[in-house]
Amino acid sequence: MASILPVGKRWRAQVRKRGQSIAKTFKTKSAAEAWAREKEVEIEKGINAASAETVTVGDLIKKYREARTDSGRPVKPKSNEDYILSRLDDAFQSNLAARLTTQDIVKFAQGRRNSGAGGYTVDMDISKLGTVMRHMASLLSITLPDAIGAARPTLHHLRLIEPGNKRDRRPTAEEIEQIFSWFAEHPERQQAMPDLLRVAIQCAFRRGELFRLRWDDVDVERHLALVRDRKHPRQKIGNNEWIPLIGDSFEVITRQPRYPVPDGYAAKRAADPTLPPHKNEFIFRFSPSTASKYFKEACDSKGIVDLHLHDLRHEATSALFEAGWEIPEVATVTGHKDWRNLKRYTNLDPAQIAKKGRVKLVKVA
Repeated sequence: MASILPVGKRWRAQVRKRGQSIAKTFKTKSAAEAWAREKEVEIEKGINAASAETVTVGDLIKKYREARTDSGRPVKPKSNEDYILSRLDDAFQSNLAARLTTQDIVKFAQGRRNSGAGGYTVDMDISKLGTVMRHMASLLSITLPDAIGAARPTLHHLRLIEPGNKRDRRPTAEEIEQIFSWFAEHPERQQAMPDLLRVAIQCAFRRGELFRLRWDDVDVERHLALVRDRKHPRQKIGNNEWIPLIGDSFEVITRQPRYPVPDGYAAKRAADPTLPPHKNEFIFRFSPSTASKYFKEACDSKGIVDLHLHDLRHEATSALFEAGWEIPEVATVTGHKDWRNLKRYTNLDPAQIAKKGRVKLVKVA
């Protein structure tokens, strides 16, 4: 049953049904009554009923996952986001969202740092918690305090969170040779890995971009590749970009083995757009995690310290600048929209700059 009570010059509607309670205040009695009727129907059908006084952080995380799935943008299993949400659910599942305190959040951050997580990683966890609480409060029409915003100054002061460190690690020519030699010695690990690395080190692909490349994404005549849903500060979906396949990357890509897509699969996808592409549509058919695993195994075996697969993107970007490419030309390859972001991937070799400095730029009599 719903109760409509005057609160000063406003009207407060409260709905109690099936053990659930939700309340909201309105300017007019008629608006309060209409909202109460709507919520009674939702509770009856089991739809998104929640109260700011009783909803837990675990409830919000569950509803966040549901909302993402219903919107056609599900949280991918075993993705970094999936692990973060599971971690937050384990830590805050029973905490009332409206009563989440700085002390609760600091305790979580301290536990993460003590387990070996870096400040940037902890900050990602905290940011995701804020995202869940902010969007689900809006979706459920409830008001929650900004617990994350209130906790951030303390988290910064205690150095529990921090911005990501700028990496300037580039592989040496010798290290690159050692990595390729390791894969030559261990072809059973993944025969396509050397080719994948060769493309990455020339075209500055992100790991995920390489594994999203499909055969239909290659423009054979113009030697271009379509990067789908490229990372963008504001546009998460649909930011597709054509990039040049420089060096011998076009030849490397087109020599990969092609496998037929089963008959009828294209028709199924046309009828159901949510159906993912068949694995045979992709150029590189193994998983991104497998690539990172074998790259690390190669580095460890050859004694190469602190080199990540993503560092090949730094190498490609820096090499283009060292070859004399202009900023807009390099950005066409890397996809950066802002020089400040592109600069993070530019780690020029002072020795290369010194060689250029020996050339007389002005003719002196």
